[in-house]
Order: sequence, then structure tokens, then C-alpha cells
Amino acid sequence: MVPPTFRGKLTPNAPLAPLVWFKSGGTADWLFEPKDLADLQDFLANLAPEVPVMALGLGSNLIVRDGGVPGVVIRLGKAFAKVKRTDETTLNCGGGASGILVSSTARDNGIAGLEFLRSIPGTVGGFVRMNGGAYGREVKDVLVDCDVVIRSGEIATLPLSELGYTYRHSDLTDGCIVVAARFRGEPGEPAAIQAEMDRISAAREASQPLRSKTGGSTFKNPDGHKAWELVDKAGCRGLTLGGAQVSEKHTNFLINTGEATSAEIEALGEEVRSRVKDTSGVALEWEIKRIGRP
Repeated sequence: MVPPTFRGKLTPNAPLAPLVWFKSGGTADWLFEPKDLADLQDFLANLAPEVPVMALGLGSNLIVRDGGVPGVVIRLGKAFAKVKRTDETTLNCGGGASGILVSSTARDNGIAGLEFLRSIPGTVGGFVRMNGGAYGREVKDVLVDCDVVIRSGEIATLPLSELGYTYRHSDLTDGCIVVAARFRGEPGEPAAIQAEMDRISAAREASQPLRSKTGGSTFKNPDGHKAWELVDKAGCRGLTLGGAQVSEKHTNFLINTGEATSAEIEALGEEVRSRVKDTSGVALEWEIKRIGRP
């Protein structure tokens, strides 16, 4: 099933709970950490075509179900975490680079407009795939293009116009891996950029349960509504199911209070959706991705 030769690290039955923010869930049939881009391409090119593939970034917006994940989970390491300036207002960012590294590099190079990436708890690959956003901006506002390795192992550069971005969605298929992206900002003063990053950090700290085992925003904001307000009005603040809880601090966050299973976390989310539908008539959509076998 797996290719006979590769240079990265391949682990069978790899526990994924330590790699995701919720700290719950099963194992990956295989976890592959490629040494570099060529290694990733060769691995995918020689992997049996019927084997499913998915990328894992920082695991912040993810429920890994308790039955584990079939196929190969690919995690991009240090070779994919570099960020470099390419011109006065553009950064070339590896798919494994964090939002914090991207925004900090932008600051150091006097590039404004990327401060919001500081508050997205994930990697470039993840927030490019889902059009991540916060504080009034989205990836689509700053992305020039991205490089993806498709399931066959070939690499392609896709401009913004081909990604089909809508709210927290792109048209990228599950089997392709975002390995790099270019973000463009505008000229700015490093001190002012840092001040905006500090403002965003403080706002997150004040409003979100950042020190808990959580998965970030659980539900998408429906048109004309804020998800947290709908959840609150449905009486779900602090609601628990097993070891899972709706955050008291921000009702659009679910928390693993200790030893919650992924099934409990997901079931609590579904209970919240049901109560919101009953009280407001609005059908909340999951923003957190749920993967694997129940």
C-alpha cells in the first residue's frame, strides 16, 4: 500500500490526539512527515491511488473521530515552515508555517494588512484551504496564489481566482496538499503593525478560551447572525455532555474538560445545533472539520 522508498518519517497506527487541539480521537492508519517537497511528491506519486490522503496542520479546527483516520495523514514539518519576502509587499510562505510566523515576518519587513493572520491558530496550508479569517479580513483578501501537490504527486500553482473562495470554504479537493502560498499586504510601519497585532491578541485573550482544549470557532456565522448569540439564546452556555462542554467564555467554542471522547464533543455540537434550530429556526453549519471513522 505504501511506497517502498521515501526519505521522511512514516509511522503506522499513529496517535493523532496529541497533534490536535481537542486532544481526543483515534489513530491514523499511517502518518507521513515528508523530508521536503520532492519527498512528498515522490511519496504521493508512488502511493496506491485508492489510498485516501489528507493534510494535518496544527490540528486546531479539527475533530478526529475515535475510530481513527483511514489512509495517510500528511504533516508538513520544518522544511515547509519558512517565510520569506519576495518583494516590498509580498511574502512567500510554506504550507507548514504558522499564522504567527507569517504576521511577525510581515511586521519585520514593514508589510501591513496581514496582522489578522496572527489570530488564526493554524498553518498556511489550513487557512488557505478554508479561507480562514478573523477581525474583518479573510485569506482571500491577501492571497495572490498558492502551490498545491495534487494526489498524483504533481505540483500546480493556483491563482486566487481558481480557488472558489466563499465564507470558510474553497474548492480545493481533499487529496491535494497546500505546500506554499503568496500573501500580499501594503507598506506599513513595524511599530503600528505590532500595535495592531497586540490589539488582536488582547481581544482574543479576553473573549476566547485559549487556554482550554478546544477547536476554535465551532459553527459558521449564518447570514445576518452571529453563531455565539444563537447558541447563547438557545440556553447552551456551559452545556455539558460527558467530558465535553460549551464554553462559558465564548459559546461558539466547545471544550474538552478532561477526558472527553471525540464522540462526546461531536454529539454536544449536534445537540447545540438541534437546540438552536428549535429556538431560532436557524440551521448552524459546522466550521470545525470532522474526519475519520466514528
